Amino acid sequence: MPARIAPLRIGPVTLGGKLPALILGPCVIESEKFVRRMARRIAEICAAEKLPFIFKASYDKANRTSVRSFRGIDAREGCALLAEIGRELSIPVTTDVHSPNEAEIAGKFIDVLQIPAFLCRQTDLIRAAAETGRVVNVKKGQFLAPWDLRPIAEKLDAFGAKKFFFTERGTTFGYNNLVADMRSLAWIHEAGYHIIFDATHSVQRPGGAGDSTSGDAALAPVLARAALAAGCDGLFMEVHENPARALSDGPNQIPLKDLPKHLRVFKAIHAAVS
Repeated sequence: MPARIAPLRIGPVTLGGKLPALILGPCVIESEKFVRRMARRIAEICAAEKLPFIFKASYDKANRTSVRSFRGIDAREGCALLAEIGRELSIPVTTDVHSPNEAEIAGKFIDVLQIPAFLCRQTDLIRAAAETGRVVNVKKGQFLAPWDLRPIAEKLDAFGAKKFFFTERGTTFGYNNLVADMRSLAWIHEAGYHIIFDATHSVQRPGGAGDSTSGDAALAPVLARAALAAGCDGLFMEVHENPARALSDGPNQIPLKDLPKHLRVFKAIHAAVS
């Protein structure tokens, strides 16, 4: 590893700190009651484990496989709801943005703007996110090598982003499959960037169920443990109270009831390698 990267603080969460940085939440805002309930229950679990976290939920899943798939709610409504949850629970919040207009809207409400993997090279979107002054998380496209992130970082720097990081979420490996290469985490760190590992999207099988995405949720904690051992700054994991009934990405989400045991293991591994 290179000389230590300066810690990146997002409220109570620190990338490069003594605890693993955590981004946790359901795939999408299924309803107001649902997302409030999930945020509260995850906050209770993390408080019990003494682990701060960033709450994640998408207001819109803009790249669903099928036109019949559930997408979410209005951007402004969704961002305002997430901001309200963040204030009530004293936690940072994050969501995806898909266009410059959405970035501008989210910038008024959201602590961390997430650039989806499929859009990670869209210059106008990166500019709009950077110009909000918010923290920016760029998910590495499935089609990119780790060293392909440098031009994206240069764009962020050029557009005035003061705080940003990257998320590794696997690389396309043939048809309907992804592979998580743990070398990527070391190479991205060596380039001087903070890196989060997305355990749940890395076990996706894009389009693997015909008109929807399938996946191997049971393997997400396995990859998460490996990523922490490899030295990543933290984890992104989608969590759902009942993945079998989730309206989006159910096959990849971690059951909420299993979260406490996973967090205890994650904290121990991060402490061992820090």
